[in-house]
Amino acid sequence: MDRFGDLDVFSRVVTARSMSGAGRELGLSPAVISKRIRRLEERLGVRLLQRTTRQLALTEAGQGFYERVVGILAAIEEAEAWAAQGSATARGLLKVTAPTSFGRLHIAPHLNRFLDANPDVTVDLTLSDSFSDIVGEGFDLAIRIADLTDSSLIAKRLAPAHRVLCAAPPYLAMEGVPGSLIDLQRHALLIHNGTEWRLEGPDGLESVRVISRLRTNSSEVVREAVLSGSGIALRSTWDVGPELKSGALVRVLPEYASSRRVAVHAVYPSRRHLEHKLRAFLDFLQGLYGPTPYWDEGLTL
Repeated sequence: MDRFGDLDVFSRVVTARSMSGAGRELGLSPAVISKRIRRLEERLGVRLLQRTTRQLALTEAGQGFYERVVGILAAIEEAEAWAAQGSATARGLLKVTAPTSFGRLHIAPHLNRFLDANPDVTVDLTLSDSFSDIVGEGFDLAIRIADLTDSSLIAKRLAPAHRVLCAAPPYLAMEGVPGSLIDLQRHALLIHNGTEWRLEGPDGLESVRVISRLRTNSSEVVREAVLSGSGIALRSTWDVGPELKSGALVRVLPEYASSRRVAVHAVYPSRRHLEHKLRAFLDFLQGLYGPTPYWDEGLTL
């Protein structure tokens, strides 16, 4: 009995959201897919999927089982990729999506080195600040800076993502340096897509309500505003690391940092065989950033 094959079929059904979609990916008829799922459910003694004429939905048991299956299949993919890497060549079109600022700062400048090392690979890089439907839009990989909860995708942590309060020295010279979170309320605070900062400090988790005179949906606008001396902002070190090192920006209330436990992740669909072009790009990014990424070197965090 092909137990691992049944796990792969189940995983494909979940990601494709249909028996027919999974069948097209695997070259099997919907009837065969249905039979494999039924066999898996009978072996486990639980119902994994609720079937209707219009859609499939995971049961509670199915959800828990799927979260574990994804990890098993990912481990198999890793092992197979490692075993085959010596004789394989990365080739083909690699479709990647990333947040606009991060992609511009930390992917685009390094792509030439990756392309030189992999001459048979073509990269299609899409920069967007919205979460793309990786499977539906045909991406091989997405860079996401978030606390990920989407269990239908494999997420590989590439680097930490620290966020700190900062301001330009001319602004602080004019308005004064805040000594507490209460002092922040009398300052010009810069934010996009939100009205609150959740910070972790000496007294644990605290919230700061932000009323900003500047409203924007662009993180890059806030970055330029804080650099020009317009106020205090909560920024990622991958975004303002060089300015913090040069003194163009300085940390404010350095005992506080964002409470959001986020990181830079590479996210990709679970596949039975991890393509060599994707493995090559993952290895490249991991080597590029490392445990302490270059933008954090020299900073006290």
